[in-house]
Amino acid sequence: MTMDIKEQTIRLIDELKATCANYGMGNDGNEYKIITQVFLYKFLNDKFGYELKNARSEIAKKIKEADKWEIAYAELNDNERMLLQSSLSADVPILEPYHLISNLWNQQSKGDFDTIFDNTMTDIAEKNADIFSTQTTDNTKIPLFETLTNFVTDTAHRADFARALVDKLVNFSFEAAFEKHYDFFASIFEYLIKDYNTAGGGKYAEYYTPHAIATIMARLLVGDDSDLHSQECYDPSAGTGTLLMALSHQIGEERCTIFSQDISQRSNKMLKLNLLLNGLVSSLDYAIQGDTLVAPYHKSDDGQSLRQFDFVVSNPPFKMDFSGTREKIAAQPARFWAGVPNIPAKKKESMAIYTCFIQHVINSLKEKGKGAIVIPTGFITAKSGIEKKILQRIVDAHWVYGCVSMPSNVFANTGTNVSVLFFDKSASAEKVVLIDASKLGEEYKEGNNQKKRLRDFEIEQIVTTFRECKPVDDFSVSVSYDDIKEKGYSLSAGQYFDIKIEYVDITEEEFNQRLADYQKKLSGQFAESHRLEEEIMTQIRSLKFNKQLSE
Repeated sequence: MTMDIKEQTIRLIDELKATCANYGMGNDGNEYKIITQVFLYKFLNDKFGYELKNARSEIAKKIKEADKWEIAYAELNDNERMLLQSSLSADVPILEPYHLISNLWNQQSKGDFDTIFDNTMTDIAEKNADIFSTQTTDNTKIPLFETLTNFVTDTAHRADFARALVDKLVNFSFEAAFEKHYDFFASIFEYLIKDYNTAGGGKYAEYYTPHAIATIMARLLVGDDSDLHSQECYDPSAGTGTLLMALSHQIGEERCTIFSQDISQRSNKMLKLNLLLNGLVSSLDYAIQGDTLVAPYHKSDDGQSLRQFDFVVSNPPFKMDFSGTREKIAAQPARFWAGVPNIPAKKKESMAIYTCFIQHVINSLKEKGKGAIVIPTGFITAKSGIEKKILQRIVDAHWVYGCVSMPSNVFANTGTNVSVLFFDKSASAEKVVLIDASKLGEEYKEGNNQKKRLRDFEIEQIVTTFRECKPVDDFSVSVSYDDIKEKGYSLSAGQYFDIKIEYVDITEEEFNQRLADYQKKLSGQFAESHRLEEEIMTQIRSLKFNKQLSE
């Protein structure tokens, strides 16, 4: 039985990782660059061939009818090739015949194959730089591909390493996956990067947002509105882009533009891959690497104030040492209206940086914009400090319209309990939906980590309950803003649950029997207690007597 495309793709990823391990780079700091870049190269190679075959051009028929499209493409004259390339949409990279995997395969016998391999990758990046690069806050272009074989320390093994990578690529095709889009590539991307996002939230956006939480956030923000168009979506701590991909899919990839920023170089490379896999090439220009809090890149037309968006999502780092940039952040009081955490004398790594991101998310919303942010659950019952100021502001202004507390251990390596806050800058909600989903989820083990994941029916339970503002015993409540103020601005669902006393009708005879049973049980416990007391006193007297004898 032949494997389906998902199984084949997962096998390709496993084989690429095994190749890295065979050349001494298993769990190496640069392994993720090799895996994500080679995977992307293969994807774009096959995407290019697929688009050539389906182009609206007479020349394309030659490609489609050929036994091997690569050979037919190489045999076109320069004019035919240029006409065919110009018929492709802008979200398809332009590859020349010498860029194709088949061409690399045919050159494997050459001694300097590592140089040929690297030059092919960098040449593709250079020729497609206008569309397929991302940039930093200082406008430095980050190319699509970089040299890879230099990560093999032993120069004598570099050509063999490049050959081994190409060997894994030639007998596989992505063509069957191009019709599948988000649902397929979301799970493939998660599998691809699972070994490279294990920092547990200690650094900027280096931990992966579970697909279930991203889905819940997107569905509750967007709903099922099919009339949306030209929507601008933003994530200031984008990481690998999971939240943005779920959001764009819910809106419709063709109806939105993605804006992002993240300080991590690693995350930026993975985000770029995620955008390309999900057909969001036009958003690459807006994928920025840099410190959002110190230097937010996305500005309004005046170049000064923050650009505002229709939807903003964020899963920021919760705590970290940002003492080196704290003063620059604190020098922007209009942005950080509730304040910036002070630098503690000890445990600088415990600075609550997420409070700055909450303020940034709210500031980045249009007048009728909606947003959602993952925060530590302790925030929703804060009694003092910056946290309390933020709570008061979002409740008093009627910006917060929901909070969902998630099960523990839903993130890979952090035991922090998390909740998701939902904002609506239009302040149109009359009540706030509070959901305690902490008891949901199934437990499973991954490596040494005990984790939990939400099942499909539980995702539906959360989404349906939230949308319908349904009160469900010990699960959800819908409360007014005045009720929240009376409870000290708490957004914890449990504090609003009714305490229920169960009443049972019984006869006088049943009552007397139960009373007699309780009395009998109580008498037995008293008798047992008295016996134990006598036994202890006897032991104490015996100890005293023995002590006197020894003296």
